[in-house]
Amino acid sequence: MALVANHVSTDLKAALYCEMLRIRRVEEKIAELYPQQEIKCPCHLTIGQEAVAAGVCATLSREDYLFGTYRGHGLYLAKGGNLRALFAELYGKETGVTHGRGGSMQLVAPEVGFLCASAIVGGTLPMSVGAALAANFHSRGQISVVVFGDGATEEGVFHESMNFASLKKLPVVFVCENNFYATYSHQSARQCADNIYQRAEAYAMPGFRIDGNDVLQVYEATRSAAERARRGEGPTLLECRTYRWLEHVGPSQDAHLGYRSEQEVKDWMARCPLKNFEEHLLKEGILSSENIERLNRELRVDIEEAVVFAQKSAFPSVEDLGKWVYSE
Repeated sequence: MALVANHVSTDLKAALYCEMLRIRRVEEKIAELYPQQEIKCPCHLTIGQEAVAAGVCATLSREDYLFGTYRGHGLYLAKGGNLRALFAELYGKETGVTHGRGGSMQLVAPEVGFLCASAIVGGTLPMSVGAALAANFHSRGQISVVVFGDGATEEGVFHESMNFASLKKLPVVFVCENNFYATYSHQSARQCADNIYQRAEAYAMPGFRIDGNDVLQVYEATRSAAERARRGEGPTLLECRTYRWLEHVGPSQDAHLGYRSEQEVKDWMARCPLKNFEEHLLKEGILSSENIERLNRELRVDIEEAVVFAQKSAFPSVEDLGKWVYSE
């Protein structure tokens, strides 16, 4: 699906770049800190996939619902999640997103519409459909967007959620963030055909394949799907093809494990969503080298302040071990 970014202003292009850069720098900082063994929770980093989070979230209002995966730092940030609370959660502190209980994989920020990420593959698909059903029932006007991996399309709940959403014409946008690997297994070893976006046809909804490394394509496709949902015309499936640079979980490279080649990783890194978009904005004169240097300086300050906040925050007390775990 080739898209022309007719609806993207220069201000929005700059904002998309800023969000992608922020996600990249945050993830790089986490990768730097992780070997220090102060962050104990498993972290699935999203370096290389920033365009999906930035492009999708730029189409949403604060009130719209968003559900993500365990690789959800970028989605959390792009939807408006608090940076300090993110780092505090990684450190297991009381000031974290879930008061140190959930860690990296269970981020939430309901105050900005990020209802949850989940460690369960495909687990947020029915939740997003339920949220859309509730929004329709109460005439709230929100749409629900769920971002999931290619592995989730092999779960039965993917098909059940698609069917029900289409049957009831619910305002849902299904976004498959296809990075081609479920842990160490390539899509071709798990699925009989490379046709995730075409599975929408069986459920009478539109399906599109998007270059998930092109933030303008992601934005335009999601904007179109969101507008369709808001008009009451039902769900859409978007397959955004992208690639994670680092290991499945953790801060390191892993081509030495043999499930993917170093050349494959290098080829995808050459298609870096951030670098390519930066070159585009420099060529168009939307940003300058000075702008980019200033943004990086500001981000370094923000990130360092968030890390210090997390490190200085208190751990949950032993007496409160069960607090926030069960409904009171």
